[in-house]
Amino acid sequence: MNAPLGAAPERIWLAVEAVDMRLGIDGLSARIQASLGRSPCDGTTYAFTNRRRSRLKLLVWDGTGVWLSQRRLHRGYFTWPSASDPVFALTAAQWRWLTAGVDWQRRDAPAPAHWQV
Repeated sequence: MNAPLGAAPERIWLAVEAVDMRLGIDGLSARIQASLGRSPCDGTTYAFTNRRRSRLKLLVWDGTGVWLSQRRLHRGYFTWPSASDPVFALTAAQWRWLTAGVDWQRRDAPAPAHWQV
């Protein structure tokens, strides 16, 4: 499997509530099970952020093990939903915008230069 941020997973869920970025695989897995009632090994990718939305943690089950990745923005913040639901589903295109640090909720946002072929 490629690095989790390199490609858009099939199912991507954002945990809407901010988490403590000190949590690792076990802590984030427990959070998925307890608050979402889901299995962290169901093939879904789960994304978490901190209160300032400057860091992103990603928990991915690839069929043989769990990946835990972290991305930090040096400037700005990740655009995150403010829904009442505990999780929010993204499309593959929205995922690419999010991980690039671009506001994925804007439909007319220009594609980042490194996406152009």
